Amino acid sequence: MDQRDKADRTQEGRTWTITELAREFDLTTRAIRFYEDQQLIAPARRGRTRIYGARDRTRLKLILRGKRLGFSLGEIAEIIGLYETKPGEVGQLEFFLRKIAERRRQLDQQREDIEVTLEELKAVEANCHKRLKALRGRRS
Repeated sequence: MDQRDKADRTQEGRTWTITELAREFDLTTRAIRFYEDQQLIAPARRGRTRIYGARDRTRLKLILRGKRLGFSLGEIAEIIGLYETKPGEVGQLEFFLRKIAERRRQLDQQREDIEVTLEELKAVEANCHKRLKALRGRRS
């Protein structure tokens, strides 16, 4: 459990402004409003002021973690949404595990593709050096 997870449990009744969350998560306020437009977070309103609660802060943290792991916003929304529907957290975790397995397969394939490309580059580079050496040898 990281420090932010511990902090989440102790800040249940606390609220944040958009600026405070932007600073904490190193985001722009525009990015936070975008997540609101995408219905991933739903702050309360006091006039024109957005008031973010612990739920919004936790969701924002989950959005950012999902993005770091390479999930689309649609997948992130689905994962977050499963928590609040039956079978709740169990369903959410099972779905998340399937998504993790899919993502791992994608990354493994990308790694394999990168390794093949690096080997091809190595061979082409060696041929270029060999040809260059031959061309320079003719001029001497």
